[in-house]
Amino acid sequence: MHGRAGRAVIRRYWGIAAALALAMVFAAAAVLVSSGGSRATAEANSRTPKATSADAGFARDMSAHHQQAVEMSFIVRDRTSDEEVRRLAYDIANTQANQRGMMLGWLDLWGMPKNEASQLPMAWMGMGMEPGADGALMPGMATNADLDKLRGLSGRDAEVLYLRLMTEHHKGGIHMAEGCVERCTVGPEKRLAQGMVDAQQSEIDLMAQMLKKRGATVRTG
Repeated sequence: MHGRAGRAVIRRYWGIAAALALAMVFAAAAVLVSSGGSRATAEANSRTPKATSADAGFARDMSAHHQQAVEMSFIVRDRTSDEEVRRLAYDIANTQANQRGMMLGWLDLWGMPKNEASQLPMAWMGMGMEPGADGALMPGMATNADLDKLRGLSGRDAEVLYLRLMTEHHKGGIHMAEGCVERCTVGPEKRLAQGMVDAQQSEIDLMAQMLKKRGATVRTG
């Protein structure tokens, strides 16, 4: 009986010791997670760009630039039955709407407004452009008159005008994206900008071929 009682005491002792050891492990892990989370938060905060930075300026300006590309693509989709043009318009609208969502999300994450009234478009590139009188805010953007004209056309005429306007739009977008690749400091944003350069140049080449098939050129004047 004494032997069994002794073994029971020993088992209880080791059980308590194991429980204490496990509790200590969990406590140490909690401290590590907490300190690691604090470091990650501090590191993220230290990487938040300034409101006047290229990162913030590019996110704001390119969001507006993309919004017009989406608008033009939806217009031409309803003005032609040509599957090639409609497919291109869908790809551009879908891609640029998604990218715009990412950039607006970064601005939210950084606690910044979507529009900065105190800063002119392209100021982050050292340009500081005054908005055009007819709605063209940045290089490559169509005017309100251009958009109204596109809405009034159909068939081949709408296709040609859309391809010309979007070619110029992409050229302006590439110029801005290259500026971000050079000036931005947030890694994911720089990578997104480089992806824009590559994809939009490819689409410019495609649109030149599509214009040629329609007996037109890229000239808009």
